[in-house]
Amino acid sequence: MKIAVRYYTRSGNTKKLAEAIADAVKVDAKDVTIPLMEKADILFLGCSYYAFDVDEAVKNFISENRKNIGKIVCFGTSAMMKSMIKPVKKVADAAGVQVAKDDFHCKGSFGPMHKGKPDENDLKRAADFAKMIMEQ
Repeated sequence: MKIAVRYYTRSGNTKKLAEAIADAVKVDAKDVTIPLMEKADILFLGCSYYAFDVDEAVKNFISENRKNIGKIVCFGTSAMMKSMIKPVKKVADAAGVQVAKDDFHCKGSFGPMHKGKPDENDLKRAADFAKMIMEQ
């Protein structure tokens, strides 16, 4: 089974999760500016909310790589929201890409809110989530 990890981050919070997930599934975490060169059965895709939506870079990545994405498994951080599935699924559905019903999400530091997040416990939980997905 081919696995890939891609992420988009402005603050570095989601990159921390991406690296923890990538270590757990033994692949490299790469920014969404790096296209998928071959089909990924599972794509762990990390992003956050920006103005209640995902960034255009994430939308473009999904659209441009749709033929090489088997299924997207979302992960991300945010100050207030609880899941990235809804905005990612909207883009993925339009591109004909499946999105898993399970995702990993945790608080991310944003200004004075949630200082130090994601923390070591969040990173461990992200890694455990990725391992659980791989066992399904």
